[in-house]
Amino acid sequence: MKEILREVGMIARCLDAISNIEFKEFKLSKGQYLYLVRICENPGIIQEKLAEMIKVDRTTAARAIAKLEIEGFIKKVSNAENKKILNLFPTDRGKSLYVFLQREEIHSTKVALNGFTQEEIDVTLRLLRKMRKNVELDWKLVKRGEKREYSTPVDYS
Repeated sequence: MKEILREVGMIARCLDAISNIEFKEFKLSKGQYLYLVRICENPGIIQEKLAEMIKVDRTTAARAIAKLEIEGFIKKVSNAENKKILNLFPTDRGKSLYVFLQREEIHSTKVALNGFTQEEIDVTLRLLRKMRKNVELDWKLVKRGEKREYSTPVDYS
């Protein structure tokens, strides 16, 4: 059972490493592509919602968003109702790159699911979503500054 999260982690790290190498020519690094994709898919999203969607803290999101803005992939627009709120939108440059990012995602998905039946794909997606929802409970708890209670004692000797 302990190997499940290790496998998920290895898959995520492999895909992240591939993306960091392939997207370097676009001056995207350290998962910035995730932010751009979500902004393109949710134009007008606010930074706080984006951070929650990607599961990062506000400071990490702020840094990534600032870099995307500097590179001309996104723009911040003051909200018409509340000028303190900034909505995030892709620029034409960001939209163009989004097309490439979609192709990369489709390719990576095909590679990852090679040899899977449609039933296996459906089950995998359902189980991963269930796993994510379980983990999100702990993530929210820890984000609030609370501690998780471990069910078994940890021996560090």
